[in-house]
Amino acid sequence: MNHSNDPLPYIEESEVLVEDLIDIESNDLIVYNDEFNTFDHVIKILMKVCKHSIEQAEQCTITIHYRGKCAVKKGSITELKPMCEAILDAGIQAAIV
Repeated sequence: MNHSNDPLPYIEESEVLVEDLIDIESNDLIVYNDEFNTFDHVIKILMKVCKHSIEQAEQCTITIHYRGKCAVKKGSITELKPMCEAILDAGIQAAIV
């Protein structure tokens, strides 16, 4: 509470579109297991596309193999869409959820 006669600080208002809020929300880039791609190929693609370290790419690939899928990256749809497309272009099944 302001007990003195000092004016309150000015707070600037701004409008935010619902579309912008939705894009900020965290989504998962999921990579799915298949019977075609080798461990080495998936590891190489995760390192190239998602900028994973070798250890992170190997762990994700093992999870994909044994659990059928793995969330390899979190982010906005805008951030994940080009990554998902690059993974799909490499012949690996992926989706943003």
